[in-house]
Amino acid sequence: MVVKASKAEKKIAYDAKLCQLLEEYTQILVAAADNVGSNQLQNIRRGLRGDSVVLMGKNTMMKRTIRMHAEKTGNTAFLNLIPLLQGNVGLIFTKGDLKEVKEEVAKYKVGAPARVGLVAPIDVVVPPGNTGLDPSQTSFFQVLNIPTKINKGTVEIITPVELIRKGDKVGSSEAALLAKLGIRPFSYGLVVQSVYENGSVYSPEVLDLSEDDLVEKFASGVSMVTALALAISYPTLAAAPHMFINAYKNVVAVALATEYSFPQADKVKEYLADPSKFAVAAAPVAGGGDAPAAAAKEEEKKEEPAEESDGDMGFSLFD
Repeated sequence: MVVKASKAEKKIAYDAKLCQLLEEYTQILVAAADNVGSNQLQNIRRGLRGDSVVLMGKNTMMKRTIRMHAEKTGNTAFLNLIPLLQGNVGLIFTKGDLKEVKEEVAKYKVGAPARVGLVAPIDVVVPPGNTGLDPSQTSFFQVLNIPTKINKGTVEIITPVELIRKGDKVGSSEAALLAKLGIRPFSYGLVVQSVYENGSVYSPEVLDLSEDDLVEKFASGVSMVTALALAISYPTLAAAPHMFINAYKNVVAVALATEYSFPQADKVKEYLADPSKFAVAAAPVAGGGDAPAAAAKEEEKKEEPAEESDGDMGFSLFD
């Protein structure tokens, strides 16, 4: 005869398990479990088996255990989990890659019918086409203002119709029509809402960032810091090169406006004193590719006799 554990014993066992998981794992995904069935949850547990553990429970029990464990161990970082335990949520403890675990959890979504009174998580659009229903069923379509026609003895929807909008409650007529059409518009599964890692809490969207995204955001941040540093004349490592260049330009401007000079400014003054030097400096460029081409041809002509003399492979020595 199997003796069932009492409620007190179950609570003690649950507390011990949660405390053990908190000690063993430093990464936790907080996932919403609305409309997730027991079979679906078992499949998720099976899929994550190896490096992850899914723990469900009442929020009050989880909060109480976390507080007690934080006081016992002195690790107050666990208290960051408490504000996340709102609604129907579960904890996924993992030692694996957080992004991979999140993607694995997302695979176990199950289609569900639109039940009366349920809040639609997405827009529901009924596509045009033959419904397979006989003409006596047109009353459903008329109530919902869906344009139809009779084609070959069956009801056909003429145009796509937005039946339910996201956030609206499903009515009895909408639920009945979708059931008749065999449409299961919603899908449910564990949805990761927050990520806890070594005491830090952040959005799961961070897990979707690639290295290119991080580099782009870092570069954007550096450019903003540089702009701010230049605006307030505060030296930073990013702004220093721009400050040196701007300072050099200012010193050269002062040297040009006064008799003071220095080696770098002398060349600028020399060009300004004799603008024809600009033309001399630009002459090779203005000449285009003719001069280099001519030089190359001349070089080839010089090399040709050497090639001819080598053509006898040294047999001339025996003449």
